[in-house]
Amino acid sequence: MAAKVTGLNYRLLRMPPNVLLICTDQQRFSALGAAGNEEIDTPNLDRLASQGVLFENCYVQSPVCAPSRASLMTGRYVHQHGLWANGVGLPDHERLFSKDLADAGYDCGLVGKFHLNACFGGRSEVRHDDGFRVFRWAHDPYPGSSENEYHRWLYTVRPDLAGADLDYDSLPAEIHYSRWIGEQTIDFLTRSRDRSKPFFFVANFFDPHHGFGAPEEYVRRYRERELSRPIPDALSGKPPIQTEASHESYAGHARGFTTYSPDELQEVKAAYYAMVTLVDDEVGRILDALDTEGLAEDTLVVFTSDHGEMLGDHELMLKGPMLYEQAVRVPLLLRWPSTIPAGTRRTDLVQWIDLSATILTAAGLTPHGEGQDLLQPSSRGWALCEYRNSGHPYADPVHLTMLRRDRWKLIVQHASRTRPRTGELYDLTADPSELHNLWDDPLHRDIRTDLQESLLDTLVATENRTQPRLADW
Repeated sequence: MAAKVTGLNYRLLRMPPNVLLICTDQQRFSALGAAGNEEIDTPNLDRLASQGVLFENCYVQSPVCAPSRASLMTGRYVHQHGLWANGVGLPDHERLFSKDLADAGYDCGLVGKFHLNACFGGRSEVRHDDGFRVFRWAHDPYPGSSENEYHRWLYTVRPDLAGADLDYDSLPAEIHYSRWIGEQTIDFLTRSRDRSKPFFFVANFFDPHHGFGAPEEYVRRYRERELSRPIPDALSGKPPIQTEASHESYAGHARGFTTYSPDELQEVKAAYYAMVTLVDDEVGRILDALDTEGLAEDTLVVFTSDHGEMLGDHELMLKGPMLYEQAVRVPLLLRWPSTIPAGTRRTDLVQWIDLSATILTAAGLTPHGEGQDLLQPSSRGWALCEYRNSGHPYADPVHLTMLRRDRWKLIVQHASRTRPRTGELYDLTADPSELHNLWDDPLHRDIRTDLQESLLDTLVATENRTQPRLADW
């Protein structure tokens, strides 16, 4: 039987812990062996889960990168921090929890993606007052900004590749972007950290984000297996925007599900799993470095992802104006041997905004934002997710809001110029695959109304009212 988290006294520890935050991009909850997926090889992540706690119901605050990552770093919902879409910059007044740690004496570093500002067309990401002493930034593995440190490393170790027309997704493992993330993280742990301070380090992997490619030796092991097929869904009874997205992903900027053959879909899944396994190998190397340095016992390790991937389920690819479990429920593993009982599994509803509160509390600091400490029993009972035309923009904007409460998931598609108000309602106990939309079912009208009212209450309760009131009038 899994251990239960009770009465943790980590606030009384004399020394604040080190914190290692490992984050992937576009990894859905089911892409993990410890989550019950017998098709995928993730022995190191499974080991991490067995040594700590696995949260089975962790929801991100947006199904696309930048808004979700802003919620992670600020501890605030999308409608609070203002980074509502990819390509939108986080307002300067928003405070990142990494800055709190740096101000408290932590040695802070980051490698890989960050995405709190626009990065399109090769531009470098504008930095905030983030507190990172070490900042080895590379938004993705593709040609673009001259500030991309992965390219600087790649052409140093392989100068013969400079100027070549490369498939960066499928480069050999020893020079892959994911290997670079692992190498830079290990370098920080073993060589370049300030040993007089506790550390906070963020390893931001780009995989398993599309394009769907990985080193051939990784793809081959899955190509030779019989992998499960996508969950079929004719999308009848679902909001029409999903049929649009089924034909053309990213508002017409990427291939839609209907353009893939069955064999192509299987190749995509093989590549997606291969990317996860490559990341898993790098996580194993990083965990081994913690052991070698004698840091494992006093380091809080967090593994998670910024959102999911549809991968053909519900006849949809990638991400966008859809809030199925595959898009918004992500892996979340925490290991802190001195504090968290090994083999713990938690089923309560938690959110990405809770990570900053958890890390700051573990460091002995006062959290800000809306998050709750994950190392204590959750008292919230719901999760909120928002999409505000947040991916590639539709000419007639698409705005969605999701409330998960108990067994129910409500998704409201808000009305716009030509799109009528519609939505989705699922009973995740009776219908975990979200095939039967109960939005228009008369027998479920009362629960829909109740959830819509709860959603309104939640939005009002989480409005930004931080400006001090100076007088009665």
